[in-house]
Amino acid sequence: MLVTPELLSAFPSLKPLPAQTLSQLAQQAAVKRFARRGIVLSAGEQEDAICFLFEGRLQGVDFTIDGREVGLYFVEPGDFCGELGMFDGGPQPEHVIALTAAMVVFIPLSVLREVTLEHPALLQALGKRLASRVRQMTRQRSLLGLPNISQRVCCQLWFLLAGDTDSGPKEPNSGEVAIVNPPTHMEIAIMLSLSRESVSRVFQVLQTRQIVKRDGPGKLIILDATCLQRLAEGKEEL
Repeated sequence: MLVTPELLSAFPSLKPLPAQTLSQLAQQAAVKRFARRGIVLSAGEQEDAICFLFEGRLQGVDFTIDGREVGLYFVEPGDFCGELGMFDGGPQPEHVIALTAAMVVFIPLSVLREVTLEHPALLQALGKRLASRVRQMTRQRSLLGLPNISQRVCCQLWFLLAGDTDSGPKEPNSGEVAIVNPPTHMEIAIMLSLSRESVSRVFQVLQTRQIVKRDGPGKLIILDATCLQRLAEGKEEL
């Protein structure tokens, strides 16, 4: 598939760039397709491009000393990853894998650096996303210290409702809200250093108490956000 200016303009961080600049980027960019579990970026490698996700879903992962996989963050369509090397020229700190079949646009770091000299708004967008990801991973790391498994899972769901903010929805209510394209039980388990069975048991209780319900594979309905918040904060137990 050929990279076109129209394709690049589908990414929010690139859309404000002038048509001529998008054309220049398109000439240097490349599209790659990845099967599920394919490695998009490798930890420790000197990656030379930023990855913009067009289709599918990616996840940043690391491994503990004893070899357990730990999920760090998700990359959704329109988002990007691999931006850290843009600022320090160092190696990629974590693996990025495809959770589903994915189509990724690679733009060389050297080309993007030149563009940011003329369009500092792009540099600001990259830096803002990097800061958001650092906050997200710090927050994710804090969940691992929770001894109660149910609270850990409820916290994860609460953070998924929050998106890129530092807490849950600012005005939770007892009405229904939804998590679109929620992670699977296995993906949540990886993020929380738990077994899939442990996560599944918590979900069974949440569904029995009518706190959450599934609406197919693409949506998780939170029936009682206020209750979920109380569970996440440890004010109530399952």
